[in-house]
Amino acid sequence: MDKEYIKKTAVIFAAAAVCAAALPLAACQNTPERTTYDITCTYSEERGTLSAVCDVTYVNTADTDVIKFNIYGNAYREGALYRPVSDELEGSAYYNGASYGGVQITAVEGGEWTICGEDENILEVTLPGTLAGGDSCEISISYTLELAEVNHRTGIAEHAVNLGNFYPVACARDGDGNFLECPYYSDGDPFLSDCADYKVTLTVPEGYTAAASGQLVESSGNTYTYSLENARDFCMVISDEFKRISAEAGGTQVYYYYYSDDNAQAKLDAACQSLEYFESAFGEYMWPTLSVVQTGFAAGGMEYPALTMINGGLDESGAIAAIVHENAHQWWYAMVGSDQINCAWQDEGLAEYSALMFFENSPEYGVTRTGLVNAAINAYRAYFTVYNQIFGDADTSMTRHLKDFVSDYEYVNIAYNKGLILFDTLRQSIGDDRFLAGLKSYFAENKGKIAKSDDLIACFEGTGVDVDGLFASFIEGKVII
Repeated sequence: MDKEYIKKTAVIFAAAAVCAAALPLAACQNTPERTTYDITCTYSEERGTLSAVCDVTYVNTADTDVIKFNIYGNAYREGALYRPVSDELEGSAYYNGASYGGVQITAVEGGEWTICGEDENILEVTLPGTLAGGDSCEISISYTLELAEVNHRTGIAEHAVNLGNFYPVACARDGDGNFLECPYYSDGDPFLSDCADYKVTLTVPEGYTAAASGQLVESSGNTYTYSLENARDFCMVISDEFKRISAEAGGTQVYYYYYSDDNAQAKLDAACQSLEYFESAFGEYMWPTLSVVQTGFAAGGMEYPALTMINGGLDESGAIAAIVHENAHQWWYAMVGSDQINCAWQDEGLAEYSALMFFENSPEYGVTRTGLVNAAINAYRAYFTVYNQIFGDADTSMTRHLKDFVSDYEYVNIAYNKGLILFDTLRQSIGDDRFLAGLKSYFAENKGKIAKSDDLIACFEGTGVDVDGLFASFIEGKVII
């Protein structure tokens, strides 16, 4: 469906305008290694908004005269083509009934701009000339994020304000230099981004505490500045109800923010223990802090680099399971990226299986490998039976676009449960030593990158075994479970 473009023109420096017709866009001096975001923002409790200026030094990878940004907050506006919350989660997400938000761009310096994309999800900035690959340019984006009342990634939750995906995120590029636009589908995690460096300065109302992806480097009154390097995203959660406890795990400062938890220490312990286990199993965690945050969230949790959101409505065992799963995502999504839109099993299945490995090696939690595998098999078979009855032939292929999943129920069974079964079958086939060696290799070779499924398979093949057929049988939906 075509959307009407909303066009506005920014102020362009006179010198750039004069030279644009004849000369390529001048690169910034001292081009950084990665794109950088310098964000200054203020949350207004009275208006339910985040007002911000996002200064981007964009490091280019292929010649272009436009730069595209995903503006995920627009998914919450009334009339969006794709709803941000699935049918299954809508009731628990919108705790006060229907509520809407959106992004209002007020100014862009560095080029002419328009809101476009399949679902008004793209901010496109036309530069005053061509930017060569390897060069960089500066763009300043002023905007207001209007927050819906919703227990979701971005919104005013019941006990906190969730600020995931709160800024314009430069679209990743494919091998041909095309920008990868990310409409906000309700099933799965519709995000794909390259690593960048962040400086974020946040001002909150009196009495609020902030949890953030980055390390706190400066504070003054109610204003806090955070720094985070080489990360795919930056996230914050703020609340006037938070308490905080912390501990050190493997050289990382781990924080647990909560508003209602009679056994907070157990959650912090699970966060620390899982971080230490994943480091020993896969490779070193790369950031100085990790924040685990209890908040309003309709699903079990949500991962961001150095920060995980955990649904505050979970019981004790559910909360610990969510913490371990989301912490596993620090390795599989945050540090080693993958295409979550077309290949969701690659990070979700691997995070789910990594959680299994943690519990298998932590008998004090009373959760066994056999129990988790059997639970996944039983859930998957129930899904298969139901969908065969409804559709006549259930689609069990694993590599597919998020918008092609019929429901959140189908997505969970394909990406999580079948993903877990795939990795357990692989481990049984090649043995523990080769399985762990393959995962260590996958992490070491793809940290900071967006890995393809072929990259994952190649790391297991590199241990001296032929696993291509096993992966193909699962991915193509031919295997019988």
